[in-house]
Amino acid sequence: MSPEVSKYREILTQYWGYHAFRELQEEIILSVAEGKDTLGLMPTGGGKSVTFQVYSLSCEGICLVVTPLIALMKDQVGGLLKRGIKALAIHSGMSMNEINIALDNAVWGDYKFLYVSPERLSSSHFQERLKMMHVNLIAVDEAHCISQWGYDFRPSYLKIAELRQMLPDIPVLALTATATLKVVDDIQMQLLFKEKNVLRKSFYRENLTYLVRQEENKVGYLLRTIKQSRGSGIVYVRSRKKARELAELLSQNGISADYYHAGLTPDSRHKRQEDWMSGKKRVIVATNAFGMGIDKPDVRFVIHLDIPDSLEAYFQEAGRAGRDEKKSAAVLLYSPSDSLKLNEFIEDKFPPAETIKRIYCALGNFFNLAVGTGNGKVFAFNMADFASAFHFQFVTIFNSLKILERCGYLELTEEIDNPSKVHFIIHRDELYKFQVANASFDAFVKLLLRSYTGLFTEYVKIDENVLAKRAKVQVTTIYKYLNRLKSLRVIDYLPQMTSPFVIYLKERVDERFLKISREHYLDRKQQYSEQIKAVTDYANNFTDCRSRQLLKYFGEERSIRCGNCDVCKSLDKKEDDKAEFRNMMNVTGEILCKGRKPLDEVIQLLSDDTDKALMFIRWMIDNHKLSLNEKNELERIDN
Repeated sequence: MSPEVSKYREILTQYWGYHAFRELQEEIILSVAEGKDTLGLMPTGGGKSVTFQVYSLSCEGICLVVTPLIALMKDQVGGLLKRGIKALAIHSGMSMNEINIALDNAVWGDYKFLYVSPERLSSSHFQERLKMMHVNLIAVDEAHCISQWGYDFRPSYLKIAELRQMLPDIPVLALTATATLKVVDDIQMQLLFKEKNVLRKSFYRENLTYLVRQEENKVGYLLRTIKQSRGSGIVYVRSRKKARELAELLSQNGISADYYHAGLTPDSRHKRQEDWMSGKKRVIVATNAFGMGIDKPDVRFVIHLDIPDSLEAYFQEAGRAGRDEKKSAAVLLYSPSDSLKLNEFIEDKFPPAETIKRIYCALGNFFNLAVGTGNGKVFAFNMADFASAFHFQFVTIFNSLKILERCGYLELTEEIDNPSKVHFIIHRDELYKFQVANASFDAFVKLLLRSYTGLFTEYVKIDENVLAKRAKVQVTTIYKYLNRLKSLRVIDYLPQMTSPFVIYLKERVDERFLKISREHYLDRKQQYSEQIKAVTDYANNFTDCRSRQLLKYFGEERSIRCGNCDVCKSLDKKEDDKAEFRNMMNVTGEILCKGRKPLDEVIQLLSDDTDKALMFIRWMIDNHKLSLNEKNELERIDN
């Protein structure tokens, strides 16, 4: 073992407790260590983040991690901090003061990881600080987002190319779990790879069985299947209402279940997730808002009650089953009416151009943003208030904003849960003088300092309810003190806020000059139609192994039959039936070679399964191979 490999394994053991890497992890680390731009293709749950984390810990400097999902960013930063690794994040839900302090820490502190949302990369403020950082690696998570051919294209990802110009000698590690061959090439081109370099792990999951069940009564099938199954599972549906109703139905039928969707409060989402992760709840019924960053190894089944709109999404969600490499199942429930629903999604996802323009205009008015202003502005966005004010449907608003996002006008973030934070904006000696001069605040200031550390160097998360319990006062009193200290410019207090954000990537334009290009509308609509066709083709294909169908979609041509999916089982049964039929033909020939025999005697000699033997004999008589006389005797007919 080389000294380099030994070093990486020591880091893996020290921080993660593992003594060996998973397949492909070590190869990716060694590739980056050689200074090569690298694209790592690993299935969901394959341990992608460990690759850049171990490498960066092995050398001087900080790793810049670009990721589009703020919730995932927060999870990873939290996980690193628990391991004693210093990490921080910058995203759209932060105030400018918070961002400034985080950037100062990235430059001057001994932090190892800086997570950044892509829209922050083009900020001149960020780029100036970046010049002062000692960056050892640029890691691009969910790299398929940079490709317009990917199922989740995000224009802000294109800004990553600017980093290559600022950090020309720093290698890029791009990681994704879902990419077709076309997307693989596009990722490397958009990230300005010096030379093509793809390291891929087969997406084949030996322990995961893919099944398609054509069912009209999907709920009935679901109840029967879960009752017969063991272990925990996920049921995916498309609507929040259905998630709640189905979870209630499962509970009424003796199945421990709960539901999850993006419309729940952060505390509620967290509790439901934890109850399921810990095993208090066996089944979670969820929309596609659930799963990103969830690493529960013992999920025995993932069932899609509603058909997804792309194989990329299906493959990623189904892949959350069986991460412990034990036998698990991914089941897609399908009915002919699903094809009609999917085609309706196309019209929903691509509202008329005039509607998109009206929503863009209304959004500017909603934020009181004048034409010609707004570039780089970030606004908390309450979609319910917007829908009520301008009488648009939620689905129309969301899909119109996503088209405007692809056209580069703005970006809509996921809903962000920002807990309350406090930062002292005066020095310790000034604070002491303040306490002496304002005795009524002294006890509260001491409570803050006793309860939390780091208040002078960064924004620290606080819980007003915890402070109220410790002080034995009402929580309203805590709010009063915090807001008063903020008004006196002793602290900066950021109350808890839960909201998605709209980020303007360009100045607001007059809607008459808003351009929705063919590339971002008609071409994308055609691509979406093709993605939907791929899903329906998969659901209706009963001749090719399920695993092989999925792998072929992602460019793996030479895969083997899994032998376990519904298609393989059906084909194997047909082969078994053919072999049994041939055997019965031979046995019948031997029995009747010397003349006729009683029917009962032939049945007994043919098979232990009387019904199967009778079916065979009936077929032989119908096809003029045998005859049955009035004495119930069988005789061969020689053609």
